[in-house]
Amino acid sequence: MQLELYFNVMILKLTKLKFTLLVFSLCFGSILLAQTSFNLKKVKSSKIRFQLINNIIVLPIELNGVKLSFVLDTGVSRPILFNLANLDSLQIKNTEQSFLRGLGNKGTITAIRSRGNLIKVGEAIAVNRDISMVFDPTINFTSRLGVPVHGIIGYDIFKDFIVEMNYQSKYIRLHKQHSFKKPKSSSWQEVGIEIIKRKPYINGVVYDNSNTIPVKLLIDTGGSDALWLFEGSKQDIKIPEDKYFKDFLGKGLSGPVYGKRSKVNAFSLGDFRLNDVNVAYPDSLYLSIATKIKERNGSVSGNILRRFNLFFDYQSGRLWFKKNSSFKLPFYYNNSGITVEQNGYRVVKEKQTSSRLDSYGRNISDNSKGIDLTDIYRLVLRPSFQVVELRENSNAKHAGVQLGDIILSINGNETSAMSLQEVNSYFYDRKGKMIRLKIERDKEVIVMRFALDDVFQKKEPIVNSIDSN
Repeated sequence: MQLELYFNVMILKLTKLKFTLLVFSLCFGSILLAQTSFNLKKVKSSKIRFQLINNIIVLPIELNGVKLSFVLDTGVSRPILFNLANLDSLQIKNTEQSFLRGLGNKGTITAIRSRGNLIKVGEAIAVNRDISMVFDPTINFTSRLGVPVHGIIGYDIFKDFIVEMNYQSKYIRLHKQHSFKKPKSSSWQEVGIEIIKRKPYINGVVYDNSNTIPVKLLIDTGGSDALWLFEGSKQDIKIPEDKYFKDFLGKGLSGPVYGKRSKVNAFSLGDFRLNDVNVAYPDSLYLSIATKIKERNGSVSGNILRRFNLFFDYQSGRLWFKKNSSFKLPFYYNNSGITVEQNGYRVVKEKQTSSRLDSYGRNISDNSKGIDLTDIYRLVLRPSFQVVELRENSNAKHAGVQLGDIILSINGNETSAMSLQEVNSYFYDRKGKMIRLKIERDKEVIVMRFALDDVFQKKEPIVNSIDSN
């Protein structure tokens, strides 16, 4: 009887222990789940400076202790890592195959989902995070932006903070929800945003000829254009017959996107109205994923967003914004028809200025006798800029520019001393301006001249000459 009682007591204790472990496991699991959010532990806000390249924000991010650069893209629902060739030090674990789909016509792409990662943005830290990795070498924003880019991130940052975005001073600031005080100045406007499938949507108005068209747009910080509109998504959203041109619109996760570009008379967000705004109408072939939100009529992107300072509050569905000094800047198009990528590096012979030396190699003054070694040359690696897209009816193409050409100089200025943005600035100049290109093709140097297009005019190309050196 005592032995039976002893065993009953032991079973009861083991049952209690099992129950205690179960409770502990559930609590610990809840703690881990909570840790998947970003947290600011010691400060109320964290300021992170960024690079602004072609209206796109490139942020410093730490992934598992490795410093990387990510595009801040409100159009993505989870972090995506690519350009992995030189990231041997990155510790990735707990992986499984998955599939992603973005803009483009190549369908889904194969990815690897990794669990249990640590991500740091400024002073904000999140543990146990999922991240998707893409190993396709053709998906690489580095060449398009001219700076190293290893991935894209969006919703994960915006869902946990009120995000201040200052395009003018090039920083974002992450604010804790409970310590944030909304802007009170009359220069700020407050509007509602709707979060659908982890992406923000806003209502705006397009003014096109005599039509006033209310539109629902994705807020897309990962796009460099001003407006995208989906033809036919509303009865009045039509491509004008007399004012458009066909063009390359950009590159999505599922391949390049083509369509037509035009202008609308005006576009407004809240009480702010922008005039003569660039608009793109992507071909429906590339939009199967974008049109899954049936109420969506397009996107508002970097070339409009950069004209405002903004506060995003995903949790409350609010957006505050005010215009900045870029608000009244005109909207330009690439009037050359040339799209350039930074395609690696090339060896350049550069002249190096040096001091005059005596026979012992010591610096000497100008009135002393010695060995003059002022002309010294060295071989250095400089960015190589390659033509990757070329508008079919452009003056540049009729002048002889071809895909794959390496641009050596523009109007007498060597591209080896330029950034990709500086190269592109020549192509976004006024119509009719003469451009003189020196290019390299199959080890031959060729000089050609052409006038920047008036992209909306149906006219014969203006071509001057092509020379070989």
